[in-house]
Parts: sequence; C-alpha cells; structure tokens
Amino acid sequence: MTGGGLLVAGTTSDAGKSVVTAGICRWLVRQGVKVAPFKAQNMSLNSFVTREGAEIGRAQAMQAQACRVEPTALMNPVLLKPGGEQSSQVVLLGKPVGELSARGFFGGAGPAAQPQSGAVSPGKRLHGGRQQKLLGTVLDCLAELRGTYDAVICEGAGSPAEINLRRTDIVNMGIARNAGLPVLIVGDIDRGGVFASFFGTVALLSEEDQRLIAGFLVNKFRGDVSLLEPGLDMLHGLTGRHTYGVLPFRHGLGIDEEDGLRVSLRGTVRESNVAPPVGEDVLRVAVCAVPLMSNFTDVDALAAEPGVVVRFVDRPEELADADLVVLPGTRGTVRALEWLRERGLADAVVRRAAEQRPILGICGGFQVLGEHIEDDVESRRGQVEGLGVLPVRVRFAREKTLTRPTGEALGEHVEGYEIHHGIAEITGGEPFLDGCRVGQTWGTHWHGSLESDGFRRAFLREVAAAAGRRFVPAADTSFAALREEQLDRLGDLIEQHADTDALWRLIESGAPQGLPFIPPGAPA
Repeated sequence: MTGGGLLVAGTTSDAGKSVVTAGICRWLVRQGVKVAPFKAQNMSLNSFVTREGAEIGRAQAMQAQACRVEPTALMNPVLLKPGGEQSSQVVLLGKPVGELSARGFFGGAGPAAQPQSGAVSPGKRLHGGRQQKLLGTVLDCLAELRGTYDAVICEGAGSPAEINLRRTDIVNMGIARNAGLPVLIVGDIDRGGVFASFFGTVALLSEEDQRLIAGFLVNKFRGDVSLLEPGLDMLHGLTGRHTYGVLPFRHGLGIDEEDGLRVSLRGTVRESNVAPPVGEDVLRVAVCAVPLMSNFTDVDALAAEPGVVVRFVDRPEELADADLVVLPGTRGTVRALEWLRERGLADAVVRRAAEQRPILGICGGFQVLGEHIEDDVESRRGQVEGLGVLPVRVRFAREKTLTRPTGEALGEHVEGYEIHHGIAEITGGEPFLDGCRVGQTWGTHWHGSLESDGFRRAFLREVAAAAGRRFVPAADTSFAALREEQLDRLGDLIEQHADTDALWRLIESGAPQGLPFIPPGAPA
C-alpha cells in the first residue's frame, strides 16, 4: 500500500519550506504517524553523511530527525554542490558523479560532466536526457519511501512558478504530477506581497499543474490574524483554494540552512538562550566567511554555549579581539586560500598562530593551514602553497571521503562526519582526531565534532585558558536536547496554528482534482 504524501512548495526561495516541512513531520510523528522527509533535488553546500556513507543535504537530515528516523540517501537523491557561479558537483544517491555547468545540467548546451573515479558514468546517467533519467531515479526513491512509511512530506525548491525550468523540473510540479502529490504553497508574509505571490504562483502554472495546488500556508505573520481574514477570503474566492493556516512570526526557527549566511540553529540559541555566562568572561569566536563556505553549521554548537559569541568576519582587524578563530569548511579550498591572502586574513592567521592564540581549522579550513596542497581535482591548480601553520600536506583524490567516524580527544568521546576530497599527510604535531595540533592551532576534517558535549566543553576550556579568559562552559548544555526542543517548537507551530484536520485529510487522500482553473495571466 502506498503511503500518503504532500509536496510543500514556496512562493520564493526562503519562504519557509524547510521549516514547514520539518514542522509537519514533527507534528505527524507525535500523532503516531510513521513519516519520512523527501527532497528530490537540493542545491546546498551544507551536507551530511548518512550511516551508509551517503551525502545528503543537512536540511533533510534534520527533517529526518524531526521524523525520529535515520536519514538515508532516498530522502535526497540528487544534491548539487556549487563550485562557483556556473558549475556544481552532482551527487546522485549519495555519491558524487561529476561536475556540470548550470546550463548543461538543465538541458542546455553546457559542457559534459567531468566524471569522478569509481562513480556511475555521468555521460550515461546525466548527459543526454539527463533530467528524465533523474526523474526516474527520484520517483523510484519516493515510491520506496511511500511503500515504507505512512506518509512522506516532500519539500520543493525555489518556486514552482519558475516557468523557465518547468520542462526539466524534477523537484516541484514535475515530481508532484508524476507522483500524484497535492501541493501546499508557503508564502512569507513578512516580506510583503504574499497575496499577489500566492495568486501569481497559481496563475503562472499550466491547468494540469494548477489542479494539484491544494491551497496555501501563510508564514511569519505578525499581528492579529483577524485582520488577515478578509484577504484570505478574497484569495479563496479568486482561486477556489483553502488557506491551511497562518503561522506567527517566531525568531530563530530555521533548521540547518541550505545556502547563504543566514544562521540556522545558531539563531535559535542566541535568541532563546537568556542564561548569563557561567564564568566572569565571555568567549568571542570569529568565523572567517570564506568563499563557498560549507557546513558552517559546525559552529552552531559553539553558539549554543552560554557566554559564547559567534560572528562571521571578512577583515583582518575583526580577528584582533577574537579568543578563537575558526576556518570553516569550503567547497573551494584553493579559492578560499587565495581569498584569505587577498583580504589580508592569511597574514593575520599566521601571526595569530605564532602568538599561540587559538585557531581551529575544519575540513577545508584545516587544509589551508597546511604546508602545501596538490589539487588536480577541485580547482585543478596543481601545487599550491598553504599557510604553513600545521605540518600537513594535502593531496586531492578523485574519490570523496564520506564517513561517520568516532574517536576520543581531550579525554572525551567524539562523533563527527567527513566530506572531503583532500587526503592529509601529517608529518608532525600532536594527534587531534584525524588531524593534528601545534600549540594552539588545531586542525581536523571532522564536521560536527563540537556537537559532542563533553568534547566541546573540554575544547572551550583550553581556548579560554589560552586566551586568558575566565570563561566556564555550562555543565548542562546539551546540543542534542536543544535540537529536539527546536523541532518540537516547529511541531507546535503546525499543531497550534494550522488546520491539522484538513491537512491530514489532504496528506491521506492524495492529490486534489477538479479545483477551479485560473487561466494564466487572467484573474478571475
């Protein structure tokens, strides 16, 4: 028997699709429904490694947590990882299969993919009718999930009204029509123009696609809902579609972001955590906002600590008062190294290391701290000199390392995940996870290590001592518990402010049929 389903689409990017999807998932699982998330195609530099060694978007991993299930590659079969303005690495079913230009990926005359060693040939899998092949793959994944779960809540991408991409769409109306999914459109009223956005989104679609649009969900509303109701009634009269709820504006409800620099769980903990520092001082953490920054969610766990202030920086003077500087992961290690030098940040980091002031490099940030980089894969720049702070030589391999390691550091158990092409040869220093430490400069490929509470506290104690700060980590801060609290808040939003009876009927019964048709460009 096929489980129920729903596609959560948005009037725009960042309308709240990821948050609403997670909220619906958490609400359903609290009702005893066996539910899974799904996003056919994701574009993100924030990714996660499943237990079977597959790479998927972090948003889908967090949505799986909202469902209280283990994330798998089925939940995000296609992941695009931008490598610049015009190209992305294509990750198919959790494994990289090649690099494609945007024009090439969406069916234009772009260059053929550069294959990854050991992967399915992108020439067969992606080039020449590649979108149809991908559509078959994502439909198979969705069907498998629907055969296993009572309900699958799918997330769209961007807007379903991107009519220039409709012919090759596999994530919005393309998947909805082929899988028979009802579509809920989310609009961010805080941006303004939400009624026009709802109407315009439906009006731009073909009649066949329009018939799948079940209705709307207003997100981020401030004020008295009764003032909005006349507009909702008029919207119903114009479109024949129900509004399934009005979600109030709440600070810090974003789950792990797909792209951009908007804070994810960091925002939640900084806005909701009112506990004062345990010690007399705060710790200031500066994160270098390198190009193509990836998995910047690593610093969320630092911001979860009372008394830790995290900010992103792009100028050397902003490092002066930092107690800890973090060089985060990046999809462009060599480009990040060039950017650090162009900005004067490289010299500031080297001076800081010589002064024994704490620095933490994670993944690509670890690699730039080394002596040299041999890259014929990512940037294809060959030999490049690193910052020379750590005794490490990095060689980029075509095979991507995708693992979920565990270990011990600073006397504490640590869990993390690795996503990188660079292979590090360590020639000195003290061992630190998979990397090394020299003085107060630390480097590792492990993402997520700071989510291990005991290790994070031990690390912050070392940082505080080196920085001369009277800072004490809170003994009871649980990052996992904060995540659960956040997901419950999302579930509460849906339960308290959405028409859950109507929403469940929609999920259970399948795609709506026979809704009034709005001719494109012709208001009723």
